[in-house]
Amino acid sequence: MLKMMLVAVMQERARQRWKEHADPNIMMASGIMFDPNTLTLAFARRFASYKRANLIMTDLERLKGILSHPRHPVQIIFAGKAHPSDTLGKQLIQQVFNIARDPEFGGRIAFIEDYNEELAQYLVHGVDVWLNNPQPPFEASGTSGMKAGINGVPYLSVLDGWWIEGYNGANGWAFDGSVNGSDIGDSEELYNILETKIVPLYYDKDEAGVSTGWVKVMKESIKSATPGFSSRRMVKQYALKFYQDALRLANELSQEMK
Repeated sequence: MLKMMLVAVMQERARQRWKEHADPNIMMASGIMFDPNTLTLAFARRFASYKRANLIMTDLERLKGILSHPRHPVQIIFAGKAHPSDTLGKQLIQQVFNIARDPEFGGRIAFIEDYNEELAQYLVHGVDVWLNNPQPPFEASGTSGMKAGINGVPYLSVLDGWWIEGYNGANGWAFDGSVNGSDIGDSEELYNILETKIVPLYYDKDEAGVSTGWVKVMKESIKSATPGFSSRRMVKQYALKFYQDALRLANELSQEMK
């Protein structure tokens, strides 16, 4: 249901562009052909070069095969903005957008413009996998992945940022990530995880159309991310480890001064 809502939002955005007489290739790049029954990945964050939005595009022929598999297709949503002075970030957006509007990819890659909080809410609720592949060790945190995890969206990421602490082997997927800048090696790991683990698990469904294995990963994502990566946990930890002792010390000093 949540993925259907996301796809509906994407199609409505495309409809508005069509009213503006947008080029058909631009319409394709907006995700108008997305299918809510297809495994959907999302890469939604600031387009900075170290975040490597284009890592999954290192081998375009292999990517085409993954996306257009006749029985187990995949689709990918990209969303985000680059800093106005970040030329490399802008170039990454242009590269992703050009591939998204290429008919060779069958409309299975979308770049959603004007990324904002409202769209982010639909994404963290509605996609199947949250993708993150920064160049280690530059990822400071990765809060979008925490939000996705709390909403039951498993994380696929390099072991950097919060995922070093958050990954437990059952709540998503991880690969080491090269610290020497080898995009080819990292993309190979990314493709292998998709082809051998994620795609088979997602499409391994019972007679009712439910992938019990996938549901298990979703539940583990919620179970592990919610208590460890939330504002409630943070405030409680500050209160017990810092504020409580500070208040006690302040009271002691106040008594001594009387």
